[in-house]
Amino acid sequence: MSRPRHDFFPPSSKKMPAPEHGIRVKEIGSTWWGQRWIEALDKISRDYAKRLARGRTYARTGRVHDLEVTGGEVTARVTGSRPTPYEVHLEIVALPDATWSKLVEALSSEAIFSAQLLAGEMPRDIDQAFERVGASLFPGAMELTTECSCPDWANPCKHVAAAHYVLGEAFDRDPFLLFELRGRARRDVLDALRRARGGPSAKKPARSRAARPRVVTLAGVTPETYERPRAPLVAPRYHVEPPPIHAAVLRQLGEPPSWSLREPPGELLSPLYEAAGNLARRIALGEPEDEAGAGSPTRRSR
Repeated sequence: MSRPRHDFFPPSSKKMPAPEHGIRVKEIGSTWWGQRWIEALDKISRDYAKRLARGRTYARTGRVHDLEVTGGEVTARVTGSRPTPYEVHLEIVALPDATWSKLVEALSSEAIFSAQLLAGEMPRDIDQAFERVGASLFPGAMELTTECSCPDWANPCKHVAAAHYVLGEAFDRDPFLLFELRGRARRDVLDALRRARGGPSAKKPARSRAARPRVVTLAGVTPETYERPRAPLVAPRYHVEPPPIHAAVLRQLGEPPSWSLREPPGELLSPLYEAAGNLARRIALGEPEDEAGAGSPTRRSR
């Protein structure tokens, strides 16, 4: 993690007010992957604890704005003590194409990884797949370069730290931003996983013209005994559990070409699938309806 050093000059005594379009962080690192991103910053910045604390305050009060993620680069502006916002730039080393090809193969070999990723979730053990191909999802100190137009020589300064915390909350909402920073867009990764999981289409063997149809004989069976069981039947026992991921098939299919809404169809229709599944399960098990009503969909915040 490197950052150019600027000549020091004393800052103004009074800070500029936070802009109206600033990004106000409510909860930093609410998911395990967002927390890992924050822990990485804490690990490489132990000598600048005070600056990290100021960065958290800046992130919570909306001083970070105009944040953009493009490939492995992040740019943002941070309003501080001067009339002109400070320019912050983060750059993360992208993984080579060969590494991504091996990574997709490793991810597709684990059914749980593919299912969770196609459902929009980041598998907790995904770094094991990265380690298998000699990489890591979360960048180390040597893979992260930071720049800021402020005069502070510390690395990171409070403005870089503030942008880092805002990114942590963005990762909480969309874990695939981590892939994008490593050089692959969400759609590219999911399409590659679908192809890897689907595999080549198997051709049905042609039926030989010389093959004769098999004949089934019912020796010793009369019309009266045809449907009579030969031994007492065991009472059926079954257990119905909700699926680990709702609308998994819909999520795996992805967006149709004509889809124009911002929210993917799997994300939009998942509450309805969950409500329908809960209703079907209650009917199958003979359970009474809850007070909220059977099958009433509820949106879950992420």
